Amino acid sequence: MATQKDLCDTIVIGAGIQGCFTAYHLAKHRKRVLLLEQFFLPHSRGSSHGQSRIIRRAYPEDFYTQMMAECYRIWAQLEHEAGTQLYRQTGLLLLGMKENPELKTIQATLSSQGVEHQYLPSEELKQRFPNIRLARGEVGLLDKSGGVLYADKALRALQDVIQQLGVIVRDGEKVMEIKPGLPVVVKTTSRSYQAKSLIITAGPWTNQLLRPLGVELPLQTLRINVCYWREKVPGSYGVSQAFPCFLGLDFSLAPHHIYGLPSGEYPGLMKVCYHHGNNADPEERDCPTAFSDIKDVHILSHFVRDRLPDLEPEPAVMEHCMYTNTPDKHFILDRHPKYDNIVIGAGFSGHGFKLSPVVGKVLYELSMKLTPSYDLTPFRISRFLGLGKAHL
Repeated sequence: MATQKDLCDTIVIGAGIQGCFTAYHLAKHRKRVLLLEQFFLPHSRGSSHGQSRIIRRAYPEDFYTQMMAECYRIWAQLEHEAGTQLYRQTGLLLLGMKENPELKTIQATLSSQGVEHQYLPSEELKQRFPNIRLARGEVGLLDKSGGVLYADKALRALQDVIQQLGVIVRDGEKVMEIKPGLPVVVKTTSRSYQAKSLIITAGPWTNQLLRPLGVELPLQTLRINVCYWREKVPGSYGVSQAFPCFLGLDFSLAPHHIYGLPSGEYPGLMKVCYHHGNNADPEERDCPTAFSDIKDVHILSHFVRDRLPDLEPEPAVMEHCMYTNTPDKHFILDRHPKYDNIVIGAGFSGHGFKLSPVVGKVLYELSMKLTPSYDLTPFRISRFLGLGKAHL
């Protein structure tokens, strides 16, 4: 059993990008932090691996656009501390029909928050990006702050920085039991630990940890196909050609968004993905492909053939990632309803990586019982209670 000398200020469960940024903020405020990770690092079982993510301020919801202002500052600070480039500004091009309400809302949000952007009517869009084939009536909105985050590199840099700040990282230790109380006791496959507070950032494994504590969150775990497509002429969709990241809001065959990043991480290959996947058990992530997986790839193949004519319409490389979605696709950042020294960060719904610097700050504030820097109304567990979707 852990003794008093083992008591730390905070235990964080899950060493993905959210858990690492949480540990970063705690350590910056001189807290003694233990970060537990069930797999040996680095690993590709969760949602934080892979070489790239889109970073953007373009959101329909102004609260994300607002949070992103601080995220950019913290990403730049981490770049400085790590001494390595973690972000490349390419711009983010939103594609949609002129009357698309989401496009109009995003434009209004960018305007009200003073974010530099440009509306591109069809003709101008065609001239500027001739290797995108547009649908009739399609227009563009360019978020100039958008770009590519080097995800793997960022996570490794952050893990190095937090250890330099004194965070103790224990990987290959799966949590077997959480005993709530003051202190909270966390039992792993190796030993027991005690802390004044606990923060759970366990991605697809969140409910496994919360069920014994009397909470079940409405989380859906999805397995996502991450597809790369070969350029017919290498570099034609590359950063060197000033090709931006893009987000397609209107494609008749696709009920969910399609997004892409300029070629770079694999030479001659462009990443184009569907922002949705198939139900998956995180323990069986690498199981054989389900039929619906193939349907997703068919949607992407159609999109690539119809809209990106300078790419081969069959994926050259296919990788996998996990999303943990909430019903409204907004995060859960809240205290446990019964144990206020247990804090939960979950449901990042495939768009949490870029926001992790501020998510980590908010989870640190909740664990220290400080006034949060942001209005957390959109992120509370209680929003699901009326829907019968969270069980307490």
